[in-house]
Amino acid sequence: MCFFLFLICSAGVLGFVLLFSISYSSAKETAARCRIILVIMMSVLACSLTPQTVAMAKEEKEELKLYAQAAVLMDADSGRVLYGKNAGEVLPMASTTKIMTCILALEYGNLDETVEVSSYAAGMPKVKLYVRQGEKYRLGDLLYSLMLESHNDSAVVIAEAVGGSVEDFAAMMNQKARDIGCYDSYFITPNGLDAVVNDNGRIHSTTAEDLARIMAYCVTDSPMKDKFLEITRTVSYDFTDASGTRSFHCNNHNAFLGMMKEALSGKTGFTNNAGYCYVGAVESEGRIFTVALLACGWPNNKTYKWSDMKKLASYGMERYQYRDIYEKKTFPDIPVANGIAGENASPYESATAGVCLDDGGEKEIRYLLCEDDKIEVTTQIAQTLEAPVAEKTEVGAVSYYLNGNLIRRYPIVTQGEVKERTFGYLCRYILELFLCCRQTW
Repeated sequence: MCFFLFLICSAGVLGFVLLFSISYSSAKETAARCRIILVIMMSVLACSLTPQTVAMAKEEKEELKLYAQAAVLMDADSGRVLYGKNAGEVLPMASTTKIMTCILALEYGNLDETVEVSSYAAGMPKVKLYVRQGEKYRLGDLLYSLMLESHNDSAVVIAEAVGGSVEDFAAMMNQKARDIGCYDSYFITPNGLDAVVNDNGRIHSTTAEDLARIMAYCVTDSPMKDKFLEITRTVSYDFTDASGTRSFHCNNHNAFLGMMKEALSGKTGFTNNAGYCYVGAVESEGRIFTVALLACGWPNNKTYKWSDMKKLASYGMERYQYRDIYEKKTFPDIPVANGIAGENASPYESATAGVCLDDGGEKEIRYLLCEDDKIEVTTQIAQTLEAPVAEKTEVGAVSYYLNGNLIRRYPIVTQGEVKERTFGYLCRYILELFLCCRQTW
């Protein structure tokens, strides 16, 4: 942008000089000065159009105009951030928290267990199911209340049933976040209501990158991903309390499921501090993208999140495709100093070690890439080795880099062992030669 402003200002200044000179010059002098000014402007333009300025202009052209204060588009398969806006900014996340509550309940809870409502759970503010202290419910039913209607009281009943208490369940949430690589999230509540820990001042919060990564775990990596998707994609659900006295009907309030045919899952959220939030996943042609939006407007801007979600989802689907970046590699044998060439070899023969790529049998590396992505494959391998050499000794590596960042590394290892040519070995070899010669006599 600064580059283009510079050109406009330069043109203005030169134009002013030209007009001034015309007033006090002959026609011949004016023509000469026009040619000089034109040459100067073309020189400035040529000098300014460096690869860096061209790249800057291209980057500015591709910048998405989003309402959200923080947003991330992520490849759910690799966890790579494909587009980010303030991706690491720590912000409250409201009821998008409930995707973590749900996946923990699915992984560690018994869905058929009957759970009892505490007075604390019954006292949660709306949005709520209006459960009453002492009532009992099937845990699995409450997950639909949690994810379809976003009921805050159901979240607490679930947390107390699975974790023993809200505090212990929050500890489980924070541990799970760390387990999946989310180190900037801090969970206090299972429902996402604004909260702060008084002794350290930390708030219930996450980042757009962490939230997108949690959703990626829920829909791709969790052993309970199918059940998670089943619940979050359910249009409506009916259930009763354990006694059959009270009946409930839940409707799915994730409107995005009806906005794009590629929509896979998602969860809305809102509090006064967090604003409107959303985390969702889309699936297209075998690709799964997750999107996290934080602070995406306040009342009356409830629809901003849908605009941002569609914009980021379309951006990913239009630009990124899977490519196989695997390169088959073969390597020459490596000379082994002071090694024995083989079982029947003489001490004078040169020893070598065969090597191969320890790739676990992989013959394909599918990675989601766009046209601007650059893949570099490097090979580092030892030129010589020193005996003894054990089997499966790492002697190098083949590394794959995406835009300068390491994404995959395969070790190069030895095939078989190479024993050392010791003094004892030489003595035994000479003795065997002597005995062999005696027998021929």
